[in-house]
Amino acid sequence: MKIEIITIGDELLIGQIVNTNSAWMAAELTTQGFGVDAMTTVGDAPGDLLAALDTAFARADILLLTGGVGPTRDDRTKETLCRYFDCPLILNEEVLQHIEQLFQSRKATLNSLTRDQALVPSKATVIPNRVGTAPLLWFRKGAQLLVSMPGVPLEMQTAMREEIMPRLSATFRQKAYLRRDYLVGGYSESALATHLSSFEDQLPASFSLAYLPTYGIIRLRLSAWGEEHTATMEQQGKHLRELLGSHCLSESNQMVEQLLGELLQEKRFTLSTAESCTGGYIAHLITSVAGASGHFTGSVVAYDNHIKEILLQVEEETLSQKGAVSREVAEQMARGVAAVTGTTCAIAVTGIMGPDGGSEEKPVGTVWVATLCGERLSSREYRVGKSRAQNIERTARLAILQMLMMLQ
Repeated sequence: MKIEIITIGDELLIGQIVNTNSAWMAAELTTQGFGVDAMTTVGDAPGDLLAALDTAFARADILLLTGGVGPTRDDRTKETLCRYFDCPLILNEEVLQHIEQLFQSRKATLNSLTRDQALVPSKATVIPNRVGTAPLLWFRKGAQLLVSMPGVPLEMQTAMREEIMPRLSATFRQKAYLRRDYLVGGYSESALATHLSSFEDQLPASFSLAYLPTYGIIRLRLSAWGEEHTATMEQQGKHLRELLGSHCLSESNQMVEQLLGELLQEKRFTLSTAESCTGGYIAHLITSVAGASGHFTGSVVAYDNHIKEILLQVEEETLSQKGAVSREVAEQMARGVAAVTGTTCAIAVTGIMGPDGGSEEKPVGTVWVATLCGERLSSREYRVGKSRAQNIERTARLAILQMLMMLQ
């Protein structure tokens, strides 16, 4: 089955919000054995959606739409679908009852605009929206299918998991999607590709190897469609793992902060962070993982040198002679935060995020990361780039990666 995802809304085209729906739906569909062949984003204008539907139906069997079904005037998907399928809007009493009960439970007053969401195209099969007011609409066009869902991520995800995916699986045949993920550190993308060139050359035609580099790490995805490749996948996956050796941090799709948390819990170590240039972003990433309280004690954001001295016991002489962005300061920050928090491990970062503040000796993007575990201390200089926002995120992830590799 060929599937096309169509996301609708001017806010997507002007960049007001990030289109997360397409990515989430594609991942969910792929996991369930449905391949996505195309993704399209259109604005709220009816003519644009009508043209997109013609194009999509010419190349896909299943169209999954999100967006444009709210109660306001800029939500015109439902009326456009009436035009496309040549049918009127009719009142659906079950949807109206659901909306009334939902508003009653929220102790809110139902207005006429929200009440009109109970109007549905007469040719659609209506599926209840358990967590919202706009119903899910299921249209048949011969052997083809169109499903319209709300654009609110929670509503769409609930609809997909509880209603749409079970119906698609019961209606259409799908192939098993076989996949192995590997998190790799210590390689550049080109160096890793060179290392694995012979492996790629011998891969069966039905297999693919994808490289997804992100902030100092590379995610490898080995994949194939069809249960008949299960045994071969095991063989190829084992071969790939052997080629990666100690550079393979994990055989999973987890983020480095998740892996670090699991490793700290396993070793019963505790962690603190001392952050200058990242302003607390390392602590944010670590605490975004559930269960972080079991190993993470806290962070000192020492943006000013005075704070480095007072709270982290960084020596004034070191700051004046070596500068805030130096190996020596990073190492003293790591020792200082471990001492003040009483942790087994510590991460410290200091650097120049830009766009100003660099010099010929220490240009924008210069970062020192120090990681401490007991008596072991490791420090390394990085050059992360010139974009401030990217530098902060890249520095944070590189620091977590450095700590992870130190503990393995």
